[in-house]
Amino acid sequence: MSRRRWIADETNGNAAALTGDHAVHLSRVLRAKVGQEFDISTGTSVRRGTITAISDQRVEFALGAELSTTPAPRLTLALAIFKFDRMEWAIEKCIELGVTRIVPVIARRTDPHLARAASKRRERWQRLALQASEQSRRAALPEIAAPIQLKDLGSAGASPAAARKIVLAESENETFLRDALHSCPYDITLAIGPEGGWTSDELKWFRDSGWTAASLGDTILRAETAAIVATGLALDALR
Repeated sequence: MSRRRWIADETNGNAAALTGDHAVHLSRVLRAKVGQEFDISTGTSVRRGTITAISDQRVEFALGAELSTTPAPRLTLALAIFKFDRMEWAIEKCIELGVTRIVPVIARRTDPHLARAASKRRERWQRLALQASEQSRRAALPEIAAPIQLKDLGSAGASPAAARKIVLAESENETFLRDALHSCPYDITLAIGPEGGWTSDELKWFRDSGWTAASLGDTILRAETAAIVATGLALDALR
């Protein structure tokens, strides 16, 4: 049976620790004991970790041998903001699948109330990312970027210059996502629209900015379904 993997909140040489609610879950809910072994991700590697001390808000580990891991493909998901309950489900599942970065995007059809509240949800999204990463035994914690306007998606860091950039568009009827993914580089950025899809002006912006439009087929999917399906197809193409 595989050992459970944790992403350390603190690392210092051959020591690491979980803190706060993260530690509470291991110490109180799972009733961990000194001497138990787990896999610990330090952000740069995964190492064997042995619990050396437990308190209410802190679990400390001595780090041992480095464990082999498979390099993860680099997939950025530019996810237009939609209803938070469904968006959070999409974030969780896409991270379990292997997304390395999620950029929440304020699109034309994003509800204004959701757009205003999005920045305050980032901390919650980051907690979901941590939980999903540990659940799926990720070697590193994916990034949840701060929400941005669509026009800022092309700024430094929002979409890597070397990435193949693909926007999913319901109106696209010539190129399917599986075709757009053919012979992709190691970096892919996928843009998923909000409820109601991208507007014509937004699609023009994507085209003018060098993005490839692609379709998932004839059926119209909910935003969260499209995000999960597209993520699975993209990661399969990258592996």
